[in-house]
Amino acid sequence: MAENINRERFVDLAQKRVNKTVNDIRLIGNLSNKTNYSYTEEDVKKIYGALKTALDEMKVRFEIKGSEEKEIFKL
Repeated sequence: MAENINRERFVDLAQKRVNKTVNDIRLIGNLSNKTNYSYTEEDVKKIYGALKTALDEMKVRFEIKGSEEKEIFKL
């Protein structure tokens, strides 16, 4: 019984969080509009690197079933 509740909670939260994150990534992509924003290639590399690192860390956490918080991204 508890396993079903845990599964339902996982599915609910995973769907909400993944959908929110995908939307947020799309919003970051909107920053590529040079008409409205000014940025450097270094800025782009930092953004991509921070996102890739966060994804890699998330994957490891699922593989080792652990958790560790990391620093907040800043340009």
